[in-house]
Amino acid sequence: MNTMLEPMLPDLIKIGKTPIQPKAIRVAIVEDDAGVRAELAERIALNPSYSVVRSFPDAESALEDLPRSAPDVVLMDIHLPGMDGVECVRRLKGLMPRVHVIMLTVCEDGNRLFKSLSAGASGYLLKRSGSAQLLSAIREVCEGGAPMTPEIARRVIQRFRQISATEAAAVKLTPREQEILEQLSKGFRYKEIVENLGISFGTLHSYISKVYEKLHVHSRTEAVVKYLSF
Repeated sequence: MNTMLEPMLPDLIKIGKTPIQPKAIRVAIVEDDAGVRAELAERIALNPSYSVVRSFPDAESALEDLPRSAPDVVLMDIHLPGMDGVECVRRLKGLMPRVHVIMLTVCEDGNRLFKSLSAGASGYLLKRSGSAQLLSAIREVCEGGAPMTPEIARRVIQRFRQISATEAAAVKLTPREQEILEQLSKGFRYKEIVENLGISFGTLHSYISKVYEKLHVHSRTEAVVKYLSF
């Protein structure tokens, strides 16, 4: 062996075994309070597993730019000047069906939160929540979760139980699509569903997109409660 290479071997071995870093979760913030917006961005940026791609003071500018920014998760203030957060979620999910939206609120305003979830939001977070809870909620929605209290979840379920029997009968899901919905309704996250059913993430997302289209919903929460109402 070339003796000149011997001192370099440990470094070469380390380089060869360097683990591939997971892709950072891309987050966008829609919040009219500049101080809160900056604080959220700073707290998220402190963790290398997350990155803030854009932030906006209002719904109008967010809707114009978010499709180009392509975030994984959007933190949406429920009370915005002009177009409110509820309407912004509804329009955003029409433009970006696969984006996850977490509503930001100062209190558990049941009516507004219920409307937000019905519009396609995946969950909500109190603005006073700590950094650990903030990052956990972002990670949770990316893994198929829906951060919210049981009280709000019950209200959403009650709302979707009001759909007509005719509408329920018109939904024709394949056995595999029903299996996917069953897994979602049991609270399994995407990575667990992939393992349970022996399918790839790409295949799972394809099935979920078809289920959303058939049920006329935009989020996991809507899909599950509509499924449970059948």
